[in-house]
Amino acid sequence: MDFDASIAASASIHGVGPVLRAGCVGIVQVNVGRLCNLSCKHCHVDAGPHRTAENATRATLERCLALLDATRAHTLDVTGGAPELHPDFRWLVDEAARGGVHVIDRCNLTVLLLPKYDDLPAFLGERGVEIVASLPHWRRPNTDAQRGEGVYDRSIEALRRLNAAGYGSGDPRRRLTLVHNPSGAYLPGAQGSMEREWKDGLARTAGVRFDRLIALNNMPVGRFLEWLRSRGQEQAYMDALLAAFNPGAVAGLMCRDTLSIGWDGRIYDCDFNQQLDLPAVGSTSAHDVDVETLAGRRIVTGPHCYGCTAGAGSSCGGATAS
Repeated sequence: MDFDASIAASASIHGVGPVLRAGCVGIVQVNVGRLCNLSCKHCHVDAGPHRTAENATRATLERCLALLDATRAHTLDVTGGAPELHPDFRWLVDEAARGGVHVIDRCNLTVLLLPKYDDLPAFLGERGVEIVASLPHWRRPNTDAQRGEGVYDRSIEALRRLNAAGYGSGDPRRRLTLVHNPSGAYLPGAQGSMEREWKDGLARTAGVRFDRLIALNNMPVGRFLEWLRSRGQEQAYMDALLAAFNPGAVAGLMCRDTLSIGWDGRIYDCDFNQQLDLPAVGSTSAHDVDVETLAGRRIVTGPHCYGCTAGAGSSCGGATAS
């Protein structure tokens, strides 16, 4: 599978060009570490309670904030692991919010129930942080199958606490976004119709509300790739992604306006390239990068990129095509 060849062949359709290149940086996404209170089957960064060694230093986070200013990016996207477990998480949020940028916290929901973190809904709401929360499905069996027994019930309790703090009510400063990943080797349904189903289902069965749903394709990376291989489904899934290649999804790819920074400061085109150890062209570290070289750089690609261009497309912001 040659993703670059697919891009070149469809250049006249997707309107980007024969070579996939980055535009101006609009989002700085920082993976602050791999530590997480869960070990989800679909996790592409292999996060879990055992990942205690990988944590961004204060110096690296300060450099990320400097890059945010230098690139004039409008959003800081904080991810992990469970980013809230990082000792400097609140400091990072405060610094970014003070600078007037939009802050996203990629939250697994259950972390909000831990004793030291139960005040986070109020903390984040006061600073206008958008919570992008992973919930595989609005039904219990689908969620627990992917994330572990009892995770659904804990997630619902966390959503209720977020609702009590003003999230999910339509307030743009307390935006609550849910993230759906399929539980198997198939693409998600249409994002718009799924959002309507989820809002009705969660309101009816759990009494909780949220603002929007984003549906992500499962990427053939990390634990999901291991799962595919264990079942002999890797080639079939890759063939399905290739068959579903959608040139219309290319223009909205997250790598075109997002700078991904690992816990050690290394720079990547996206979070998936970070897991695959595919650094961005001409950029080694947030500590010494030449900002002028970021816009227009060639995006590093591979067969996994078909996951972002299959069907309606997939990015950290959801579908990229209708």
